[in-house]
Amino acid sequence: MAEGSDARSHAVADDAGAWAERLGWAYGLIAGDPVERSAALLHLSDARGRADDARGRANEMWRLTRPLGAEEQYREPALLGALDAYHRTQRHVFPDALWDRPRRTAIADWPGLPYALLFLEWEARFPQEWTEHAKAWGTKQGLIRDIATIAGDETVRSRLVDLTEIVVRRPYRCKDREYIRVARAVDGNDLRDRLHAACRSDEPWARCHAGFALWLLDRPEVPATRHVWRSWLTESSAVVW
Repeated sequence: MAEGSDARSHAVADDAGAWAERLGWAYGLIAGDPVERSAALLHLSDARGRADDARGRANEMWRLTRPLGAEEQYREPALLGALDAYHRTQRHVFPDALWDRPRRTAIADWPGLPYALLFLEWEARFPQEWTEHAKAWGTKQGLIRDIATIAGDETVRSRLVDLTEIVVRRPYRCKDREYIRVARAVDGNDLRDRLHAACRSDEPWARCHAGFALWLLDRPEVPATRHVWRSWLTESSAVVW
């Protein structure tokens, strides 16, 4: 059974209160206090364990009911119950809970949006903890692309400016190039001031990433591809490790 298989098809139209009840603890993942962050990581680990156990039971029930044939198998109450239990546990854990957005719900209207932003901020601020406990590059990429489309909302914009600056100032990580979409969506004097400050950083990667971001902001028609990045490095005076 594929990871997160059809979790979105089992999505329930939750409100903000239901999300807070399930995932309010997750704000501890970005806490400055290491004790609070450790408690949140422990909570996540326990939730992941429950989800993994539920997935194991669902996989076992799928194996046991397979001889019924595909059509009858997915009418079998025991299998449907095990799948439902698994999908319910997924909604309490990162990154799985973020796969639960109904297909016809715009991200701006999705009660899970604050937790999508939290997930990205966690990866930006505490990348090693994110990698150890909830690594999901495809989820990161998809969320960045979706959120960039609503960056004009001021409640979202300020957080995206912060995120872009954090990402620019650190060594490159998988899918970080997607933040160019965000930078273009939130382009303004505040962002450019931060990027120019990063260009004066003592860190070679910060100078390089910020310079590339500024160059692309002035060329909205140029895609942020690996080829463009390498060409820019060759033609620029940037110094990179």
